[in-house]
Amino acid sequence: MGGKTYRLTLCYDGTRYRGWQRLPNGALTVQGKIEEALSEVFGMPIEISGSGRTDAGVHARGQVASFRAPERPVGAIVPQLRHLLPEDIGVIDLAYAPDRFHARLSAARKTYQYRVWNSAEPDVFERRFRTQIPQPLDLDAMRLAAALLEGKHDFLGFCANKHFKKSSVRTLDTLAIERDGDELRFTLTADGFLYHMARILVGTLLEIGCGRREIDTITEIFAKKDRALAGETAPAKGLCLMEVRYE
Repeated sequence: MGGKTYRLTLCYDGTRYRGWQRLPNGALTVQGKIEEALSEVFGMPIEISGSGRTDAGVHARGQVASFRAPERPVGAIVPQLRHLLPEDIGVIDLAYAPDRFHARLSAARKTYQYRVWNSAEPDVFERRFRTQIPQPLDLDAMRLAAALLEGKHDFLGFCANKHFKKSSVRTLDTLAIERDGDELRFTLTADGFLYHMARILVGTLLEIGCGRREIDTITEIFAKKDRALAGETAPAKGLCLMEVRYE
């Protein structure tokens, strides 16, 4: 296809979607909704590539997608897209990109944030975006374990895909844990994430925080590369893709 390469920056509430990736049975997905809207704007089928395939129920504040389409003024496209998209998907920015730009293949770093409501009080207004854990959590223990996770490692033991064929080595730049009142925020930045990796890392840390797991199990998981040794996968609703960075 001729035309231009576009870079689209999006935010969405993933609560009611089956995830980012378009599904063949017409299931409700974020990619599917955006492609429908773009196809209507351009009057032709448009397919997009996202920086990553967020799971069902996962949110995004800074998802990036790329696509090829005929050249149109981006200032005219954005209002049309915003009009066509449902209120839980938002267009932040649209810009022309270099021809070789690809939202996933060109990505250098991604940042996710996981939010926990660490209280027994009802979390009525933020319940779709935070996981509630009422019992006390040992913040110091979780931070010590998080420090062991940082750096370049083979994260196969923290991946839900048993048949991963490519390299499972990733560099986790930072895994910071902050408390703000009753909310805990886990912020993870890496050069890439394996399937369910962010949620398994958080789930493992939460088990350490609850006293159900020792810190030194992190070393064992890295050594044995066995998913069964890591913690439970934290619920999807607490996770949000915050930012995708490019060189």
